[in-house]
Amino acid sequence: METYRAVMLTKRGGPEVLQETELPLVEPGPGEVRVAVQATGAGGTDVTMRRGSYIYAPKMPFVPGYEVVGRVEKLGAGVTDLRVGQRVAALIVHGGYAEKLVRPAADFVGLGDDGRAPDEAVLALILNYVTAYQAMHRTAHVKAGQTALVTGASGGVGSAAIELLRLAGLTVYGAASGARHDFVRSLGATPIEGRTKPVDAALREVLPEGVDYAFDGLGGKYLGQCVRATKAGGHVVGYGFSATSGPDGKPRLLTILSGMLALLVGSRLRGRRGSFYGITALYRKDRTPFREDLPKLVALLDAGKLKPKIAARLPLLAARNAGELLERGGLEGKIVHLASVLA
Repeated sequence: METYRAVMLTKRGGPEVLQETELPLVEPGPGEVRVAVQATGAGGTDVTMRRGSYIYAPKMPFVPGYEVVGRVEKLGAGVTDLRVGQRVAALIVHGGYAEKLVRPAADFVGLGDDGRAPDEAVLALILNYVTAYQAMHRTAHVKAGQTALVTGASGGVGSAAIELLRLAGLTVYGAASGARHDFVRSLGATPIEGRTKPVDAALREVLPEGVDYAFDGLGGKYLGQCVRATKAGGHVVGYGFSATSGPDGKPRLLTILSGMLALLVGSRLRGRRGSFYGITALYRKDRTPFREDLPKLVALLDAGKLKPKIAARLPLLAARNAGELLERGGLEGKIVHLASVLA
């Protein structure tokens, strides 16, 4: 029996609970394709799945890995819009830490043969850049000439948001720890303190009138600070909860709820708009926006207009290493796992 290697999440805990295993190779069924995985990514959601709970994760045990780039290896009956050997990308939520992947063909976005961008750069687009792009253009509807604040500005989504906002013609302020200010500055944003003082206080020291938009992936107290950092009529978009976990790594429900209350109710009381955007929730409801937006970003990447920041390049199945890096914090950009990187 043919097998392939994968990483299995068997129970909650630290990176040590991730176990490499071998699984039987299966044939794609009708409407499915089998993909040889070339790249997958790691991010905060992986930590949430492993240490706490995540609404879109299956029951344990399962193979984690939120996004993939790969090559179609075999087609199931009835698949006509993809071909063997084609490079594809997918937002899969789980299954990426594996050498092979069988999923419905509709889960994959086919990439053209003339694309010049390497797998790691395309991989960085799937979750991080699509999140930032859709929060900007499908939720906030940003306009050129306006101002924006990004929290967690040195992280994967934060750095993507800065790049895309500047490309859209906005002036950007990035909140991060002092040690990351040079990195934020290198992205073209004005850095402000994101740790030692409230974000709104730091922002108004350099821009007293506040910003038109704020984009927050941290959650909790930062949502209220973002509301206070925006001017009257401004728009705050929350898209994550990475700062709402306790020392044990589990999300704190009251912290999440207080932040959401500030975003959805407090913003209105202050004359601002507050919205929450979730890439997976939108994708599960309607795949069309993702299938429309990812190719736009790939085209910008191929044209040299996007330069994703890679924090670390690891072997494809080095999930434990990625978990340790994520929990240590202080990353600049995206962790990518590549089949081409030897263990």
